[in-house]
Amino acid sequence: MTSDAQNLVLVAAHSHPELTKGGAEIAAWQLHRAIAAGRHWNSCFLGCGGVKRPGPSIGQPMGPDQYLYTPGDFDWFTFMNRNERFPEDFTALLHRLRPRIVHFHHYAQFGVEAFAIARRTLADLRIVLTLHEFQAICNHFGQMVTRPERGLCTAASLVACHRCFPERSTVDLFLREHWLKSFMGLVDAFVAPSRFLAERYIEWGLPRERMHVIANATAAPAEIPPRPRRSKRFQVGFFGQMSPLKGIGVLLDAAEDLIEDPAITINIHGDDRNQPEAFREELAARLARAGTNVRLHGPYDNARVDALMRGMDVVVMPSVWWENAPVVIEEALRNRVPVLCSDIGGMAEAVREGLDGFHFSTGSASELAALIRELAADPQRLAALGQSMRMPPTSAQIAASHVALYEALIDDAPAAIPISRARRAR
Repeated sequence: MTSDAQNLVLVAAHSHPELTKGGAEIAAWQLHRAIAAGRHWNSCFLGCGGVKRPGPSIGQPMGPDQYLYTPGDFDWFTFMNRNERFPEDFTALLHRLRPRIVHFHHYAQFGVEAFAIARRTLADLRIVLTLHEFQAICNHFGQMVTRPERGLCTAASLVACHRCFPERSTVDLFLREHWLKSFMGLVDAFVAPSRFLAERYIEWGLPRERMHVIANATAAPAEIPPRPRRSKRFQVGFFGQMSPLKGIGVLLDAAEDLIEDPAITINIHGDDRNQPEAFREELAARLARAGTNVRLHGPYDNARVDALMRGMDVVVMPSVWWENAPVVIEEALRNRVPVLCSDIGGMAEAVREGLDGFHFSTGSASELAALIRELAADPQRLAALGQSMRMPPTSAQIAASHVALYEALIDDAPAAIPISRARRAR
């Protein structure tokens, strides 16, 4: 194995957590910090953001081990980076840092051509890509739901994708898939935060032997104090974006079913700032006529999420799309708060029925309301989960799994981890 001084990973994310609070950039940042805190590897972070200006597209406005790429023109259909400065500037950065690993958390903003730039710049470099949602597979924001009906989609095909995007010919869609797969062939290892997402990408065509299932790193306090005494009211918490796919409509429908029960409160922590204006107007009207059992708390700083969740009896995740590996679920479980979630995808994988929480049929507000009502009337049923809920792995443990993968790639040892064994036991 190489000496410690040469063990550098460049963690690259399509945004920066000081600029946006998406799951991918937070996971990338936490991985960077955890690796840098270890003994055998160093880490630098490359984020994206800012306003395009003359001069180099990559600078260091945020610290000695951080770099920021200012994106230019970008094609979101092909994930092609049209910024003419990026190839030269990214090449210069790689020559300056000479990392052994470049670990991309997403291919947005950088473009899939970044894999080819990295490959031709440093011959002994290894490329790792963490997959977030299904954007390469699905042109509908990577959600794998149909357009415009928002029905669940189980697999991509030229016919099905053309049905969702009639403005794109089947030739366009075929060339898009071929373009993306040609660059992903340059990636040495793919990391999927859930088995569900891994299998979807394998079915799409990525090689199973290069796929590794490792959880995303999340920020967590060094010590989580005991939960406060239970309120007289049954507190249900929703955390995250107030969007149609996150199931905010399902939750408000369930709240209407529960309006006659004064002992149940629905707490909504989040906002709709990034949603279409028509949806925001509709949501504002719904919230204005919501009953007193609904409390809108607005956006929250992620540093406060543990304190907020510890005040809840349950956390609810009513998403009507597959999800991948929701950070909200990991945050709830580390605070020992059971999760009620839709029964599909990464949510159903992360929440073991009757052990970490409970499932309800996707999109069924009546089933969610009935489940909340039952749990509010039977607190012992929730209390029993305290003995079975899994504890998510720490950032240090997740970083160690990534470092083991890096070292296997550098040493050219067989690194494929069977999906059935790859994720830490839950």
